[in-house]
Amino acid sequence: MRMLKNNLGYPRVGAHRELKKASEQYWQGKTGRQELFAAARKIREENWKLQQEAGIDLIPCNDFSFYDQVLDTSLMLGVIPQRYTDVLAKNSQNSEIDLYFAMARGYQKDGLDITAMEMTKWFDTNYHYIVPEFTADQQFRLFSDKVFEEFNLAKQITGSTPKPVLIGPVSYLLLGKEKEAGFDKIDLIKKLVPVYVEILTKLKAQGAVWVQLDEPFLVMDLTQKEKDAFTYAYKEINKQCPEIKTLLTTYFENLNDISLTVNLPVNALHIDLVRAPEQLNDVLVQSPEKLILSLGVVDGRNIWKNDYIRSLGHIKKAIAVVGKDRVMIAPSCSLLHTPFDLDLETTINPEIKNWMAFAKQKLNEVNELDKILRDDNELLHNNLKAISSRNLSKLIHKQEIKKRVEAITEADANRASQFIARQKIQQDNFKLPLFPTTTIGSFPQTDDIRQLRSRLKKGELTTEQYDAEIEKATIAAIRWQEEIGLDVLVHGEFERNDMVEYFGELLDGFLFTKNGWVQSYGSRCVKPPVIYGDVSRPNDMTVRWSSFAQANTEKLMKGMLTGPVTILQWSFVRDDQPRAETTNQIALAIRDEVVALEQAGIKVIQIDEPAIREGLPLRKADWAAYLDWAVKAFRISASGVKDETQIHTHMCYSEFNDIIEHIAQMDADVITIETSRSQMELLEAFSDFKYPAEIGPGVYDIHSPRVPTVEEMVSLLEKAAAILPVENLWVNPDCGLKTRKWPETQTALENMVKAAKAAREVFSKQVVN
Repeated sequence: MRMLKNNLGYPRVGAHRELKKASEQYWQGKTGRQELFAAARKIREENWKLQQEAGIDLIPCNDFSFYDQVLDTSLMLGVIPQRYTDVLAKNSQNSEIDLYFAMARGYQKDGLDITAMEMTKWFDTNYHYIVPEFTADQQFRLFSDKVFEEFNLAKQITGSTPKPVLIGPVSYLLLGKEKEAGFDKIDLIKKLVPVYVEILTKLKAQGAVWVQLDEPFLVMDLTQKEKDAFTYAYKEINKQCPEIKTLLTTYFENLNDISLTVNLPVNALHIDLVRAPEQLNDVLVQSPEKLILSLGVVDGRNIWKNDYIRSLGHIKKAIAVVGKDRVMIAPSCSLLHTPFDLDLETTINPEIKNWMAFAKQKLNEVNELDKILRDDNELLHNNLKAISSRNLSKLIHKQEIKKRVEAITEADANRASQFIARQKIQQDNFKLPLFPTTTIGSFPQTDDIRQLRSRLKKGELTTEQYDAEIEKATIAAIRWQEEIGLDVLVHGEFERNDMVEYFGELLDGFLFTKNGWVQSYGSRCVKPPVIYGDVSRPNDMTVRWSSFAQANTEKLMKGMLTGPVTILQWSFVRDDQPRAETTNQIALAIRDEVVALEQAGIKVIQIDEPAIREGLPLRKADWAAYLDWAVKAFRISASGVKDETQIHTHMCYSEFNDIIEHIAQMDADVITIETSRSQMELLEAFSDFKYPAEIGPGVYDIHSPRVPTVEEMVSLLEKAAAILPVENLWVNPDCGLKTRKWPETQTALENMVKAAKAAREVFSKQVVN
């Protein structure tokens, strides 16, 4: 019997972001459901055919999603919050897909004004998912038939039997949130499992042989109750659906409880040997007879070529212990987190390109590993040459940069004075009102702005012509901010393509792709830079535009930078040195820019770190080491300025309770965070800890086109003021406004300023008293 080649999932936005374009046209009412579904079908067909041509045996289906696979699961299981029931009732033209998008994006028409569901990060990736909402009397039922329709389509297109992919029942519950007090979501498992049994039974009747059940929480810290839920769920599934083959998949870490996991009654277990190769020995020793092991040896989260010698070592070790018929070869996780096809890149330095592999190439790596095991020595020889070339390349290592990192001292990571002293100086200098208003940085990037950038790259505009147009847009944004009464302005970032890509293009040690898009959430795609070598800052990066903006207003203008940890997290990072070392190189580059901004007269500087929480290791035992170097890197980047300069930072989608002490240790003067979707729940951590600095809790959700009312934002400010000192509160949106449209942005910010003024009237007397 030959080894099966298994793939866990594939990018779903299309090689040229076809799904993004189709979805946004549908949301704007420019096309109908027929066009949207046709675009989606074409992507799925191409993905299945490509995997079939690459020799993959277990081709996934239902890994495609119009927005997010967790939201797909909620719809499949009928976990639809009550507030969305009117979406279908109020408009007979709406369908299941409209309900689905309303849950993801909110709904503001047909006389309805419904907020979107909460969104947060998928483990330690930059992918976002829609958080399921559970109530104590939660009922589950089979609502959406997408999984069955996609199985039939995949079978028709490939002429073979695809492998449906489902989020496992226990992980689905753990991904969600209780929306009322008095119950534990994991207690819903006995209500949920019968619906999974119904789904698996129906898939079996359709002809499914293998079904993939993703249970990534098996690598997390688990309570005994959660472990018991896994045991119950899979015993029940095995009992009720004995004829279907279950492939239990884990990824991103080593198994929390190997004995528990390998003894669950499933047919196959997938483990991630890229992130956690050390678990293989124990898994092999403890695996029961007949359990098949899917070995995740090809990196599903980075873009570096596979080291075949290392992967073959794992595969051969497994074969020696359990036999070839009990081993599958696979990527470490879904390839959702990698770009589509390296062949589309024509401008990357050929030497560096030879070290890389995107999703399409990673499928080929799975196939080539199988061929090498069958004595294809030429493939192994070619791989050895590529790996050796990278190890020895002079493009990567710069001794002067390494020496500067080695010379970092404790003094480099500390401001001159404590926050209390800095706050008094800044208050005296700035004279800002109670509830000062600002935004997070970016304003809408219109088609006109994007076309300017495109024309510049094509040589249709000179740099001077381009700069003149960006100056006009910047001045217009400044005048509008002054007109509506914002207190601390931003220049709008019209010159920037992306908050990480922009800086990477100006730093040494980075390269960029033309088509290396990956999905962040919904239609939002990002094109992460590739950090291939030592990082340094050869020239100023933002001083020109921040100085220009400040020269055109009497108000305070924020300088806007992306922090070192976020640049690291949102890039494809070199894997030949510790991440902490790479982060310190970036921190020193950002520090140089912060000092240059201060010298240019910028008094407020924001260093965004939305990804610092995201970078936490999945196991708490590993948190301290990460937080030590991550927080220190931020402090290195921020500590080169005088007390008079106010340092802001911004964070996204962060549950702060368990790391609030470390957030405080970052020693920023002002932190802005996303709180509107959670109705200010996140602020309780800051209150309980008695957070020492100033805070800007987001008062409206920028990830939805919905415009919040003044009264709604005042209510959120009142909630914040009940938790935190009023004199420490700022007023701002949840995040940057780059992806929004101008009409909704203008109305929302005007409402925000009115809300701040209303709050001042209410609370100014209290502060005086």
